[in-house]
Amino acid sequence: MIKNYLKIALRNLWRHRNFSLLNIGGLAIGMTAGFLIFLYVSYELSYDRFHSEGDRIYRLVTDIKTPTETSNTSKTAWAFAPHLKKEFPEIKHAVRIYNLDMLVRRGNTNFMEDRSLSADSAFFKVFDFKLLQGNKKTCLKEPLSIVLSKTAAKKYFGQKDPMGKTLKVFEDGYPATVTGIMEDIPENSHIKADVILSSTSVQKTNSEADVDNQWGNFAPSTYLLLREGTNPSLLQKKFPGFIEKNIGKDNMQESQMYFTLLLEPLKKVHLWSDRESEDKGNINNVYLFAVIAVFILLIACINFVNLTTARSVERAKEVGIRKVIGAEKRQLIVQFIGESLIISMLSFLITLGLIALLLPYFNQLSGKIISSDFAFSTLPVVTFFIAAVLIGIFAGIYPALVLSSYKPAGVLKGRFAGASGGILLRKTLVISQFVISIGLITGTIIIYNQMNFMQEQDLGFKKEQMLVLNMNTGINSSQKALQQTLENIPGIASTSFTSAVPGWEHNIAYSQMENRNGDLQKSNLGVYFIDFDFIRQFDLEVIAGRPFSREFATDSTQAMVLNEKAVKSLGYSNPEDVLGKRFEQWGREGKVIGVVRDFNFTSLQNEIRPLSFRIEPTRTNFMAVSLPSENIRQTLKTIKGKWNELFPQKPFDYFFMDEFFDRQYRSEERFGKLFLNFAVLAILISCLGLLGLASYSTLQRRREIGIRKVVGASVPGIVNLLSKEFVKLVGIAFLIASPLVWFGMRQWLENFAYRIDLKWWVFVIGGGIALFIALATVSFQTVKAAVANPVKSLKTE
Repeated sequence: MIKNYLKIALRNLWRHRNFSLLNIGGLAIGMTAGFLIFLYVSYELSYDRFHSEGDRIYRLVTDIKTPTETSNTSKTAWAFAPHLKKEFPEIKHAVRIYNLDMLVRRGNTNFMEDRSLSADSAFFKVFDFKLLQGNKKTCLKEPLSIVLSKTAAKKYFGQKDPMGKTLKVFEDGYPATVTGIMEDIPENSHIKADVILSSTSVQKTNSEADVDNQWGNFAPSTYLLLREGTNPSLLQKKFPGFIEKNIGKDNMQESQMYFTLLLEPLKKVHLWSDRESEDKGNINNVYLFAVIAVFILLIACINFVNLTTARSVERAKEVGIRKVIGAEKRQLIVQFIGESLIISMLSFLITLGLIALLLPYFNQLSGKIISSDFAFSTLPVVTFFIAAVLIGIFAGIYPALVLSSYKPAGVLKGRFAGASGGILLRKTLVISQFVISIGLITGTIIIYNQMNFMQEQDLGFKKEQMLVLNMNTGINSSQKALQQTLENIPGIASTSFTSAVPGWEHNIAYSQMENRNGDLQKSNLGVYFIDFDFIRQFDLEVIAGRPFSREFATDSTQAMVLNEKAVKSLGYSNPEDVLGKRFEQWGREGKVIGVVRDFNFTSLQNEIRPLSFRIEPTRTNFMAVSLPSENIRQTLKTIKGKWNELFPQKPFDYFFMDEFFDRQYRSEERFGKLFLNFAVLAILISCLGLLGLASYSTLQRRREIGIRKVVGASVPGIVNLLSKEFVKLVGIAFLIASPLVWFGMRQWLENFAYRIDLKWWVFVIGGGIALFIALATVSFQTVKAAVANPVKSLKTE
């Protein structure tokens, strides 16, 4: 029996090759899209889940509250980790990680390692990063010990054994000994490094000794491995007492700065944390893509149902004959579900091939590195297979019930009109398809409008044709010499030094500012350490007072410039009122001399925060160079040559300001591109389903069409008659989709401090595009039916 079913199924597939190709192809496209999204979602959810004790690893984060605001940071004071470990037996290990931008040299090989960090000796005890050589207990214990990834070891030492060899680190060329080689850290880890330096090196290379007792320097990230059975909530409740004991309640009241320590589960850092992070995911986007995957698979199933029922007319006589010779309804149901499973399995095999083919492109599009090993490991493949079987069964149930329910006497006489319930279901399915399609089209338009808004918004500063050189240290004689050399190059308009540029992480300084009541108000202010030319070069608009000037000797030691947000946080409504007011900040005292208009120095996803500017060349890290509009490539080549003359042992490290700032929106851009691609796929599959319904409808009404033509109906009139039904379906889908999309995209836009308004015309365009696609799809079948010879259709009666 099974052999007979299989033979009939394959024979039917081959006999109707075009139909079979359409059906299998549509299902394969839907499965491929759904499974690729499944891989993306699985990969995002897999972050930091490979550590054997991951359930007991927590990141310590800090809330810093002042009278004006609360800062939520993932950073902690250097002193927290060693003192927490000492005071709380619930903590098995504590490790601090500090991201570095470290110059590493070996012979004539120089690299600026942006994937480098310093870590405590407990690093390999807390995390399961595989150590290939070295002792995980001691490899990061001694000062100037260094652990390399397998990739970094090959880069610096080739095929030689690097253990015990020396690398020079930082600009001063401290000799660091290689004490370990580790497997490359997996990409699905929010901790990323190729070079790890022992944290004891910080005291060895930094003038600020004894970092273990620095309670006010918030720089490293701290991770805690709790002992088995420890309740993290109960431990967290003990932290206020720890803060009061070590920082002092009176000190916090006097400074009006209060610290709250919180524990974040390691497995939730990537997707759920609201703290800053270089490789930060978004759980809402993951949920949204998971829903899209379900929708696309649903559309594919609907498409399969509609295409199969469209062919039910052709198979009605086969069902009638089978029933006459004794076939039971149950046997017919099994046969047709079996055929559905065959189509589903063929689609599944094609899907596996398409995933292998498209995975590199998908990685490029999503910005992820999903390996073939991950994609074709046992769990995903088994999951895909089970999903394909379920799709085959559920997609085949309705066509099987429809086909097996035909009455043999009626179908053999040619009378087998579809049930009204079946017609209603098919229309409902098509409406569902176009609700999803209109939602995806409209959502894509809104996402791209938001991306364009962010990239074209006036940010309040100049970022075009601005080259930024990463100096990594404060101004010294060589850097001043480079600046003087560059300013003599024709076309270079200006240069300036700064500790940060818009889009780069800047310092947060504990400050005391004179408010409108004459009191020194405590607050955390962002701070840019700059030179005299920065404000002019970046076109920051001075709206009160004046910028820094070399004509005033005290500007370099006793002057500060604020942005509007900082002025408002002090209670001043008029920027002029803050001029001449006192400040105390990081050992400096002086007066406010000017106010600049607010500018977006962070992403438009964030509100502008209070910011201060001070002249302090020793704290600057970057040189900004305003380039000419023409021949930028040649000018860049000249700058690189001058750099190599003055810094022969330092790599030429630079970026363009506009490209760098726009990197902040890279994840949103990728999100938009993924959304667009899957929207196109969903529409394509929906069109196949609509084509199936149009085919079914015209087959059912072919005699009616023939009669209408005989009595004088025109081709446009018949096309209009047949298309009207589908226009109604798209119209109903539009009415359902619009409020759902409005609600969903409004929630998505809430992630941006500066965002577009949802305009009515966006929804009209989305519905219009869907209507155009629907009409273009059904027009093939309707025109074909309208121009057909009526004699042929009437002969069947």
